Amino acid sequence: MLRAIGLTKQVKNPEAGLETTLTILSDVTLDIPAGQTAAIIGASGAGKSTLLALLAGLDEPSAGQVWLNGVELTALDEDGRAAARAQHVGFVFQSFHLVPSLTAVENVMLPLELAGKSNVRATAHEVLEKVGLAAREGHYPRQLSGGEQQRVAIARAFVTRPAILFADEPTGNLDAATGERIIQLLFDLNRATNTTLVLVTHDQNIAQRCERVIRLEAGKVVSQ
Repeated sequence: MLRAIGLTKQVKNPEAGLETTLTILSDVTLDIPAGQTAAIIGASGAGKSTLLALLAGLDEPSAGQVWLNGVELTALDEDGRAAARAQHVGFVFQSFHLVPSLTAVENVMLPLELAGKSNVRATAHEVLEKVGLAAREGHYPRQLSGGEQQRVAIARAFVTRPAILFADEPTGNLDAATGERIIQLLFDLNRATNTTLVLVTHDQNIAQRCERVIRLEAGKVVSQ
């Protein structure tokens, strides 16, 4: 499902002058099979979110390759990567990234409409039912709690039945009890749809619920 070979990410270090580069990730190689749940963990600054962005094709590596569901993302331009993401990928972020001018159901409809699907409202309603928000589908994000907004974001991520779901600290803006419900929902939907789940978290309890834990230290994989 997901393969990374020799991924390296370097950026210019503004504090040390333009000639100096900062290595955020160094020679990361991993394989994640279809249907697996994998957690990426490590200290702040270890490169977790950078690795997730590279695996999802949201950023380009300085060196290395990423293969997603048989497609080499690193061989594509930005339009090609965007098309691959639209076809194969769902995202859940720490910040919910809902469109404030759209209702809950309209936010969930959005990726279906962009993909040119039919019966988008009925499909979005069905997925909102699965996350327990059918009664709130006409509400705008500002009218929803943080936990409800994250459930809308999860519904939006799963509505296209993606082959792989990337989640970056999905409980980071939530209290402990709400975060636990959100994580349980993610794992329940993962099992129901057999979606591959790659999760960045600093929470060891969440990580241990995954089938696999990938630990980063200073931009390098030290265990997986």
